[in-house]
Amino acid sequence: MKTFLNKRLLGFIIPNFIVITIIGINKMINPLSGGVLVFSEFVILPILMGIMSSWFWKALKVKSGSLVGYSILNGVIAILLSFIFLGEGSICLIIVSPLIFAFVITGAFLGRAMFNRNHKTLNVSFVTLLLAIFIVDSISEHHYENMVSDELIINAKPDKIWKNVVAFEKIKSPDQYWLFKVGMPSPMQTTVTANEIGAGRKCIFSNGYTFDEKIVVFDVNKNLTFDIVNQPQDPEIMGHIDIDRGQFILKDNGNGTTTLIGNSWYKLHVFPVWYYDLWAESVTRNVHLRVMDHIKVLSEK
Repeated sequence: MKTFLNKRLLGFIIPNFIVITIIGINKMINPLSGGVLVFSEFVILPILMGIMSSWFWKALKVKSGSLVGYSILNGVIAILLSFIFLGEGSICLIIVSPLIFAFVITGAFLGRAMFNRNHKTLNVSFVTLLLAIFIVDSISEHHYENMVSDELIINAKPDKIWKNVVAFEKIKSPDQYWLFKVGMPSPMQTTVTANEIGAGRKCIFSNGYTFDEKIVVFDVNKNLTFDIVNQPQDPEIMGHIDIDRGQFILKDNGNGTTTLIGNSWYKLHVFPVWYYDLWAESVTRNVHLRVMDHIKVLSEK
């Protein structure tokens, strides 16, 4: 009984220790990565974690349901270690958790199949291949940019809307987006130093953090474009995403209404893109819509 308990605990302790060590060594020998978190850290390493855990648990004859439960617990431990040692924010950990859980579980079932068949050469070759993929991915260049665009019809002409686009008073309506509700900062107010190209502009969020902006296009009643010159050092975004530029375009529809278009350009520093860009687009879109809905309310008064 004691041996079984020890093996069960080792299945949690050793894989997490090895994975954290691998990540630490990778950051030390690859400091030029610029803080980019590659897909291998969220896919290959969780799979390896699951495989290693299955090796310790192979004698326990763990049933499938229990294996899923153990793997989820393993994922929770990995997420807590990321919070402690990697300084990740709580919202980031909520976002990453489905990916971690999915691939730890995948690795655990792969490991059980591998060790039940006991093909040692094949098993070693497969694990070596995963490690090789991790190394190649870690030293490869990663670059991704995207633009998100949203539109809203406002029952007012551009000259009534423009001042609210340039700067607007504090948003008092409650947050609707679920990530804002659980703690992600939401946009609250913008201020501007002057109504001209080169002027400073600030986008203030609910936690007091501010994005510093510089107006680069000031086409009255038509186009306001601004570059982000400084973004807050928030653990939820620091090293994960860079917001480069924002833009509001007003199109007069000729019938007393205006189409307000909000555009944002960003660089993503977390991979795989197919997963994280879904979140980045969703967050960016909901930032747009919260601001644009407020502009609509102010302009239609």
